[in-house]
Amino acid sequence: MTDNALTTADEPTKKASTKKVAAKKVTAKKASSKKAPARSAIAPRNASRRAATSKEDGARLVKFYRDMMLIRRFEERAARAYTEALIGGYCHLNLGEEAAVVGLMGALRDTDYLFTNYREHGYAIMRGIDPNRAMAELYGRVDGVSKGWGGSMHMFDMSHRLLGGYGIVGGQLPLATGAALAIKYRGLDEVVMCTMGDGTANIGAFHESLNIAALWDLPVVFVVINNGLGMGTTVAKASAEPEIYKRASAYAMAAERVDGLDPQAVFDAAQRAVASARAGHPFLLEVVSERLRGHSVVDPAKYRSAEEVSHLAQFDPVPNLAARLIKEKILTAAEVHRIDEEQSALADAADAFAQSSAHPDVATLFDYNYATPVANDSRRLPGEALFVTAQRPSAEVGR
Repeated sequence: MTDNALTTADEPTKKASTKKVAAKKVTAKKASSKKAPARSAIAPRNASRRAATSKEDGARLVKFYRDMMLIRRFEERAARAYTEALIGGYCHLNLGEEAAVVGLMGALRDTDYLFTNYREHGYAIMRGIDPNRAMAELYGRVDGVSKGWGGSMHMFDMSHRLLGGYGIVGGQLPLATGAALAIKYRGLDEVVMCTMGDGTANIGAFHESLNIAALWDLPVVFVVINNGLGMGTTVAKASAEPEIYKRASAYAMAAERVDGLDPQAVFDAAQRAVASARAGHPFLLEVVSERLRGHSVVDPAKYRSAEEVSHLAQFDPVPNLAARLIKEKILTAAEVHRIDEEQSALADAADAFAQSSAHPDVATLFDYNYATPVANDSRRLPGEALFVTAQRPSAEVGR
């Protein structure tokens, strides 16, 4: 169940005195400051209003569970590999956001495009990238999706229309908006989905991109994965309006908020958003989820109390979906366990594949800087002279 779609802000019907308007603003601000995206305010409502699962929906839920379990085991293996020094640099995991990932990716066509941020492993796999190649990229090996040079934060695969994970917060938004402009300019029936974290909604590129998309009717869906924390800062302490989907009203853009722990709810909302964008009406979708670990693998998340961590565990989307499948007799406990074993085996196989892959040769360090050859592109290594001049004959040296 989702909040009502939001279009434009309500127009005042009566004129009020300056004093009354000021009072209203203060009251509204105080009320808004209390609107943290609390899980307890969303999940129980969805559960109580859930309709009986149809056979078609049941089959989709089984697929969602299978995919969510693959992401879970893949990410757990990546976390372990980081402690084993098999992964370098930064590493951000989708643990706790599996339902959001599968629901969003399920709504896209193969011909649609995805731009995302540095928390991208699950998205890459759900776009069809082989888990072996994804893991090899994390390990920095030549068989990785980006030849081992991108690592955890910078996967790119044009064949699956994943146009990058981006390490700079919000770096993907202007590019996604530009891609949507190119699609409209060419008259194509494609959509761009651009995912981001809740912290990104506070930077200039967010507002600039939404404004341009709305002005030019671009086929783009902006998705905010609101896990309640921008690194270690809560949304309520960083945003004057913590219900991020409401920001779309400033740009006369349709928007919706959805429970990110229910893959079916995310899928349904994403379908509506994608359909809107495909019709030329950009959309802002806020997916309220949870982050079960720290911001990155090395973040101990000391800003969370033990009580909070224990409380969050009850909202883990993977075991909760398993329990639902068993309760509704869509799968047996044995079948759920078998899926777990199968997906665990795939994660182990990805690890073995990645470890067997070679490290890239240092001579390839500057390869793939550009998608196509560029005139005067320098391939020199750091410290090498820009121009190599011929040495003068030894006989002329002393002159």
